[in-house]
Amino acid sequence: MWKGDYVFVLRNLILKDFRIRYRNMSLGMFWSLLNPLVMMSVLTFVFVKIFRSPTPHFPVFLLCGLVPFNFFSTAWSSSTTSLADNAGLIKFVRIPRAIVPMSAVLAACPHLLIQLALLLGIATASGIPANIHWAWLPVVFGMELVFLCGLGLVFSAVNVYVRDTRYVVESANTVLFYLVPVFYSFSIIPQAYREVYQYNPIAALILAMREIVLENRAPSEVLLLKLFAVSVVTAAVGWVVFQKLEKRVYDHL
Repeated sequence: MWKGDYVFVLRNLILKDFRIRYRNMSLGMFWSLLNPLVMMSVLTFVFVKIFRSPTPHFPVFLLCGLVPFNFFSTAWSSSTTSLADNAGLIKFVRIPRAIVPMSAVLAACPHLLIQLALLLGIATASGIPANIHWAWLPVVFGMELVFLCGLGLVFSAVNVYVRDTRYVVESANTVLFYLVPVFYSFSIIPQAYREVYQYNPIAALILAMREIVLENRAPSEVLLLKLFAVSVVTAAVGWVVFQKLEKRVYDHL
């Protein structure tokens, strides 16, 4: 296949995933806005009205956690099942198999852009002015994409051999929702665990988002270096593992 053919296949896989996600849904893409809005409203009520959280601009603080986490959980889950879901295409069309999980990750990007626009809109409406540091958002999410592609390569290949993998990922997403600072501040985390938290790419992305949007400053260099290092290593490991496992993928689909 030529380079242009790879782009054509990748583009069509992304479009297919996007269409399937909203097929037979009367509200269509509105669900990308409705889900974070409902979660934001419920959690804001619980933590502001009941627990009396002193965190300023709590809805924006919360969305800085929900938007990255929703992107991560959606991309990880869909990329994990991508090879099994596209078994017919893989068996009958000669394409690089690595394109399939990566296209599943990229297919989550439109939802991310919609939710990111919602976040920045609510931030502006809440009196938080736009600032030049918003230019860091594509950088930190670009690193997250690299990390997710590596994760997707590993888990999509493993899922072909062990079909329970998708349920492990779903359970892991539930656990991670509480293990990363989605609805609580990084400042309450004990000092002994802070270094570990910052090596978690999801937690690092959320912390970077809050620095950019709420604190009106660029993400710290240490945080960016950790996010970059973990993302690149995960992508490299993912590529190596996928190359080893894909040799017998056809036999197990």
